[in-house]
Amino acid sequence: MAELIKQQFLTGERALFKSNDLRIEDTIFDDGESPLKESSNIELLGSMFKWKYPLWYCKNISARNTDWFEMARAGVWYTDNISVENALIQAPKNFRRCNGLTLKNVNFTNAAETLWHCKNVKMENVNAKGDYFAMNCSDMEVSNFNLDGNYSFDGAKNVVIRNAKMLSKDSFWNTDNVTVYDSFISGEYLGWNAKNLTLINCTIESLQGMCYIENLVMKNCKLINTTLAFEYSTVDAEITNVIDSVKNPTSGIIRSAGIKELIMESDKVDVSKTKFETI
Repeated sequence: MAELIKQQFLTGERALFKSNDLRIEDTIFDDGESPLKESSNIELLGSMFKWKYPLWYCKNISARNTDWFEMARAGVWYTDNISVENALIQAPKNFRRCNGLTLKNVNFTNAAETLWHCKNVKMENVNAKGDYFAMNCSDMEVSNFNLDGNYSFDGAKNVVIRNAKMLSKDSFWNTDNVTVYDSFISGEYLGWNAKNLTLINCTIESLQGMCYIENLVMKNCKLINTTLAFEYSTVDAEITNVIDSVKNPTSGIIRSAGIKELIMESDKVDVSKTKFETI
């Protein structure tokens, strides 16, 4: 049976270092680094982290209605099997190299350099503001996600995103096997150097978007204010409106309601390898 720690104000370095089987309620972790480092089987309820590195090298953590204040930086690193629900996280650089991470109803007000190198991630109803979100993560399931921040998901693999709104320049660079459903993405240079990027029922706004991609698939998508698209990409695209401009796709087929400006340079690509159809 878990030991109960309730309504405590804990300070000092490693306040509960290497603890096991604790239920922590209404407790504040203040001035003092690494309060729960190397702990396992911890349930947090209604508590607050106000200082650095609270959960490093931990296992089997559940945190509900628990918040990370601004100075609780680099909060959760090298931790396996952690779920966080109903949280406000002010601190940057949270969640690094975690395996088995669930985030539900979480608001990151400063998500700079957050969620790096994590595996087996599930996110639902997450809002994040900050650059370099979710770099080099793998095996992610994301739904109802809002992001205000550039360079997101760089190097990510095996990701499925549903119902997202992303204001994010340079998103999905260097990714492999990413599928996005029913989402809106705005930002220059979307998806460069990606492999197997699929966009379904999405609206995209992008300068030079979807370039240098190997196996780009777009189904029932809309491109608004999107110019110089698809350069050096292999494309299978169905665009339901008129595209502003397309430049030098490598091969494939582009179905659309029309293209205002089509740039095909025979000295740069084999123009015979790309087909265009009007729908």
